[in-house]
Order: sequence, then C-alpha cells, then structure tokens
Amino acid sequence: MRVTVEHLAAVSKALLKTFGVDAAEAKTVADNLVMAERRGIATHGVNFLVPLADRIERKLVVVPTKVTTISDTDAVAHLDGGNGLGQVAATQGMNSAMEKARKFGVGLVLIRNTNHIGLLAWYTLMAARAGLVGLSACNGAASMAPWGGAEAFFGTNPFSIAVPGGDGGTPIVLDMSTSIVARGKIRRAERLKEKIPLGWALDAAGSPTDDPQAAMKGTLLPIGGPKGYGMALFIDLVSGLLSGSKYSRDVKTFHQPEGPTGVGVTLLAIDIARFMPVERFRTLVAEYGGAIRGSRKAHGMARIYLPGEIEAERELASAKKGVEIDAPVCESLDKLLAKAGLTIRLKDGEVRE
Repeated sequence: MRVTVEHLAAVSKALLKTFGVDAAEAKTVADNLVMAERRGIATHGVNFLVPLADRIERKLVVVPTKVTTISDTDAVAHLDGGNGLGQVAATQGMNSAMEKARKFGVGLVLIRNTNHIGLLAWYTLMAARAGLVGLSACNGAASMAPWGGAEAFFGTNPFSIAVPGGDGGTPIVLDMSTSIVARGKIRRAERLKEKIPLGWALDAAGSPTDDPQAAMKGTLLPIGGPKGYGMALFIDLVSGLLSGSKYSRDVKTFHQPEGPTGVGVTLLAIDIARFMPVERFRTLVAEYGGAIRGSRKAHGMARIYLPGEIEAERELASAKKGVEIDAPVCESLDKLLAKAGLTIRLKDGEVRE
C-alpha cells in the first residue's frame, strides 16, 4: 500500500502516544521512522513500531525517555539514555555535539544504555544542514561474524557521515552498515517470503545461504571482508565499550524480549568555519561533486550519483507519490491501532493513482 507522508507520520505519532510516549518524543521518533521510509530505507522505518510496542508493554523500554548526563566537560559529553527511546537520546546527543562544535570547534558525545536509534543519516543531516560536518555510529546485537568466522560476534554496527551540500544544495551523506547488507533486509525478505542473494549471509553451519530464515539463525558477512570486520570492531569499541554500554555478544536484539538492548552511540560534529569559511567550503564541495558527476562513466551507466543522492531524490518524490508500506507491516500496524482503540487506519491515507 502507498500512503501519504503526512498520514504515515500521523499514524506513527498517534500509536506512539498510546504507548505512553509524550508528544515531543513521539514527533522525534515518528519523523525519524518516516524519513527512513521516505528515503526508501524501509528496514529502518515504521515496522519498528511493532517490536517497540511489545518492548514498552513488557517494560523493556522506559518511556518517557530520561537522558541523564554522566559528565560534560568542554568539547566532550557522556550521556546515559536511560533505556529509553534511542531516537530521543541520539537527537539530544547530536544537538549537544553541535553546540559544542560551535563553541570548541568539535563536539563529541557518547551515549550508553539506549535502544535502536533508527536512521543514522537523521543525525548527521542535522549537523550538515546547520553548516557542520556530522558523524554518527552505533553498535547492535550480534549478527555478523568476524572475517573468517562463522559465529555472530558483532552487530552490523552502522555509521553515517554528512557534509553541507555545495552552494546551499542537498548535503552529501553516507549511511551504511558494516555488513554486506543490513539485517533488516533479511527480516524483510523473511516477512515477504522471498529468497536473499547468495553472499549476504551464512547459515548456522557456516555455509552460504539464500534462505532468510537460515540466515537469521546464522550470520551476516562483513562488507569488504576484513575491512568491514575492522570497521565493525572499532565502532563497537568506541560506541559500546568506551561509552560504558554493552558490546559484542552482550548487546540484545530489539526484536526479541530478551532484556534491555544496551546500545551505545557515538555522535560527532565539526565546525567547518574553524578551518575555512563555510561558503568557501560549499563552493569547493559543489566543484568537487560536479567533477565526479562529469567524470567518464562506465559502459552502460547514464549517471554517477553522490552518496545519499538517490535517497534524497526518493525523499523529495515521496511528497507527491507517498511511500510504499509492505503488506505485513500494514497489517501489523492496523492491528496495533485497533488494539489501542484508535479508529485511524493506514488505508485512510492511501495514495490513489
């Protein structure tokens, strides 16, 4: 089903409020989830409302979110997410990092004891749109083996980096997991009863598989072999171990009621103006991006994209076309709406051609 962006946001906020989330926090979480849908990253979208409802009901996520400050000195802050909503804690953390960057040139915030933070580009784009460089990273439940291994040891441990766009244009943003594919794509294939490409994952015996159910019992593979392994390791060491949060096999999955997830987060902002005027940086970025787009293309390729450009174009198109929500997700969300006694349904906002 394809629904309007506005309706999807309204449904998400309404559901979150029935979970006991206050209006401000509901807006933050809903906007993050809907932005993922708008950018075509359904794995980090509104499907997360289903396990979130279960975890809040079981008191495995605490709402409203109470973020506390462990320490705050000059350019560095250390926060505790209070086992609350990850998007709320990480948004507060990036706001703090940005404020520190303007004051000290750089701002670094580590967060311990939080939950799934959703779309990482959400945080780095906050910085880029404010004329700063933004970086975010977090760890997750063990789902990926170290290079050469067959046992899940790390999360997919994603990271994102963004810079302001050239001449005031769309920021350039990279948002990626350190595995060949995010685990959410395995779950999506499982929901839709589809095969996955060989090379994404190993089964429990350590053999390549195209069965998403077998992949969920096995392990994902790191991007670039030992390179992705190394990246995942260091993101876990900083976001998890250094922050005082859980790390490695101790991080719990958000999708099963096994206990608090214990996700750790790294947020960094850099003040471009400490190195050159922001407008000069934008001009150079515009020239840089233009040179990339104008470079010789491979056979059969019509266009060279900058990182995040495809997603940005999808986001713009969604304002007119709406966003497509998988049938199993539609069904699950409508069940939650009915359970909460709400009369609103996803189909009420369906986009009709």
